[in-house]
Amino acid sequence: MSVREFDVANEADYDFAAVERRLGVSRRTFLNFCTGIAASFGLGTKSAMAMAAAIANPARPPVIWLHGQECTGPTESLLRSEQPSFEHLILDLISLDYHQTLDAGAGHRVEEVKHEAMKKHKGKYLLVIEGAIPLAQNGIFCKTGGQTMMEATREAAEGAAAIVAFGSCASWGGVQSAAPNPTGAVGAPQFLTDKTVVTIPGCPPNPANFLGTVLYFVTYGKLPPIDEKGRPKWAYGQLIHENCYRRPHFDAGRFATQFGDDGHRKGWCLYKLGCKGPETYNNCPSLEFNNLGGGVWPIGVGHPCFGCSEQGTGFNKPMFSLADVKTHTPPNVFPIIPDRQNPASSTVVASAAVAGVAVGVMIGAAAVAGKKLGDKDEQAKAEPGKGA
Repeated sequence: MSVREFDVANEADYDFAAVERRLGVSRRTFLNFCTGIAASFGLGTKSAMAMAAAIANPARPPVIWLHGQECTGPTESLLRSEQPSFEHLILDLISLDYHQTLDAGAGHRVEEVKHEAMKKHKGKYLLVIEGAIPLAQNGIFCKTGGQTMMEATREAAEGAAAIVAFGSCASWGGVQSAAPNPTGAVGAPQFLTDKTVVTIPGCPPNPANFLGTVLYFVTYGKLPPIDEKGRPKWAYGQLIHENCYRRPHFDAGRFATQFGDDGHRKGWCLYKLGCKGPETYNNCPSLEFNNLGGGVWPIGVGHPCFGCSEQGTGFNKPMFSLADVKTHTPPNVFPIIPDRQNPASSTVVASAAVAGVAVGVMIGAAAVAGKKLGDKDEQAKAEPGKGA
C-alpha cells in the first residue's frame, strides 16, 4: 500500500492489536516509533501511519543476505539494535530466508534453500550485501558453497527487487580495498555497475540507518532517495562536522592538540588530532550508537572520527592527518582564549602580546626615523653648498 492510498481516518481498519502482541509494545509506543522514523525521512503523519500499516501487514518481503570480505561488524551491530530489535526485524518486518552467518543449518542444504527462495521470490526479494567483493584472479579469495563472491552476487542481483550494500566494505571496498589491495576488493556498486545499489557505509554502520531504509522499502516497495554515492539522503545528507556538538569550539579556535591535554579534557574540537568529521557524511552526532545516548560514538568519547563511512578517507588517510574541511578552513591564528580557572595567566599572556605590539611599533618607528636621517646625510654629501 502506498502512502497515497492510506487514509489516517481508516486507522481503525488495521489490526494494531496484533502488532502489540507480536512486538510486545503498546500501540502508542509502536506509533511513536513509526512517527520518529517518518520524521527522520522528512515525512509527515500520514507517512508514519502508512509505515505502521505496512508493519501490521503479515506479508513480509523476503531477504537474501550475502557475506564477502569483512569482519561481520554490520551484522554484529544489527544484532544489538533495539528500535526495533533484531528478532522483531527478522520475524515481523522481513523474512530472512538466507544469511550465511545466522543460518541454523549448514552445507549444501542451506545453499539449496537460498536458490529455492531466489527462484520462488524472483523480482520481489531484497538483496543485502555485506563485505567487499574480490575481483583479482577471478575472485578466488572469497568462496562459499563452491561459488565465488563474484558469482553469488551477480546471480542474486539478477532477481532482486532492490539491492542494499550494508557497511563500508560492501559500499566501497572498506579496509580490504586499501593499498596495495592484493585481492582487488571493491564494493557492490563498483561490481554491479548496471544496477542501482543503495549504500549504507560505516564501520560498523549504524543499524538505525539500515532499519530505516528497510522500513521505507517495506512501506513503499522502493528504496529511499539516494545521493550520487547511493547513500540514503535522510541519513547521509550532512557532514558530521555540521551537527557535531564540538563545532562551536572549532569556530572559536579551541582545539585539543594531544590526548589528555587541557583542551581534550574540556571537550574541545578534535580537528587538530585528525578528526575527519569535516569531510565525512553521516548522522552519527544525532543517532549515536547502541541506543544508549550520552555521547556513545567516537567523538562523544573523545576520539577523532576517522571517516569510516567515507571512501578515500577511512582506511586510506592517515589517522592524525588534518581533514579536508568541506565548509571552511580555520585560520592559522586565533584570538587569545581566556583561561577562566586562571585569569592571571591570561592577563599575563595578553599583556605580553600588547607589549610585543608596542615594542614592534617602537622599533618600526625608529627604523623609519633612522632611514630618513640617512637619506638626509646622503643628500648633503651630494650637494655640498646645501649643508645644515
